[in-house]
Amino acid sequence: MPSESTEQEPISAPTGEVAALIGIQGALLEVPGIVPAARGLSHFGEHSLGWLAVSAVGWGLAVRRDDETAQRRWIEAGVGAFGAHAASVVIKRVIRRKRPYDPRIRVGVSTPSRLSFPSSHATSTTAAAILIGRAADLPPYLLPAVLVPPMLTSRLVLGVHYPSDVAAGATIGALSAGAVVLGDQFIERAVDTAARHPRTTRLAGVAARIGAIALMPGSTARLLARRVVGGTSSDREKA
Repeated sequence: MPSESTEQEPISAPTGEVAALIGIQGALLEVPGIVPAARGLSHFGEHSLGWLAVSAVGWGLAVRRDDETAQRRWIEAGVGAFGAHAASVVIKRVIRRKRPYDPRIRVGVSTPSRLSFPSSHATSTTAAAILIGRAADLPPYLLPAVLVPPMLTSRLVLGVHYPSDVAAGATIGALSAGAVVLGDQFIERAVDTAARHPRTTRLAGVAARIGAIALMPGSTARLLARRVVGGTSSDREKA
């Protein structure tokens, strides 16, 4: 009987993002302390839980200072980070790109799924860095410059994402944070308008209540409408 060959088929030279990832790992994996640090960042950013904890602490401190604007922005930071994470999960399930699997890529941490694009850690970290910096009243680019590159690099060092995964995640996170900031600016303008035009604000509230009453049946609607209109007349007399 012919003997079976024990030689393995040669592996072709890496190309594209596989080659880039192998090169990054080759340059960084042997740096002392980098793997434990990368794993620490991985655990901290899992499901955006670390950023939620930071936002909760910031909100608590804002409550102690009785700073309503800061309270709102810290809440937005937590919601924005988690919302960005959720968006990345939805996109992952649509794209369904598999994580790196080349035998020359060393995987240094477990992952909750096999899907790779985009990186949820990169997404939530970018959103959190922008929004937490805003809530803490820091220069706009300070926290993103300090937090985002290490998190993106850690996902490559651990071999669980391609470079395009983390780049896309950072982009989605920045867009998510931008949407939250725009929403917050709208709220601030509405609050400012209400403060400067209290009578207009009261009338708008009355109109909204009357609109809701119009959906109610018969006698209940008439009774509530009289109360609303009567209350408005009383307000005008007091003014």
